[in-house]
Amino acid sequence: MEPIVNRVAQSDIVVYNLEALWDGHPIVELDLAPFLEEGLILREKPFRQQVQAHDWSQYADQHVAIYCSTEAIVPIWAYMLVATRLHGIARSVAFGRRDDLLRNYFVRALEREDWSAYRDRIVVVKGCASRVVPVDAYVQAVHHLQQVARKVMYGEPCSSVPLWRRPEARSQPTARAVRPALPDRGTSLS
Repeated sequence: MEPIVNRVAQSDIVVYNLEALWDGHPIVELDLAPFLEEGLILREKPFRQQVQAHDWSQYADQHVAIYCSTEAIVPIWAYMLVATRLHGIARSVAFGRRDDLLRNYFVRALEREDWSAYRDRIVVVKGCASRVVPVDAYVQAVHHLQQVARKVMYGEPCSSVPLWRRPEARSQPTARAVRPALPDRGTSLS
């Protein structure tokens, strides 16, 4: 009986795991509606007082998504003011909901990635049911990998779906000597 050989382990395949980019810290959604009068009207002085009095330490080491749950018209400066209070406390701050924060987080993480490690490699983007990694991160990852990898797949190395392969450089046909065309016998050269 021949020994079982793990051909996947012996292959040139590299696994790219997007979940490894996530730092694992909690995400909190901060609703500005309670800071507004009746949840709908932003009056600057009371708003600033509530922001001043709020316990910002509760967001320490968390990712914070700032949004407003009502149909109030919240000026941009209000979101900015809240963001200034979270600076140095929260791990990251984004406008919107949880999904918006995750999208922003992964865009930044993918921009910082050293893609040269995948140059001319066969890469499998690890696929699993992740609650953290947004679909957009997978789309951005394949875009980055196409710049450097030889082949990109999705799934697990033992069962992956091919997505893209760098076109092989086709050999150029050898140049043939081209003879100049001779004029028709009835055509004058002058």
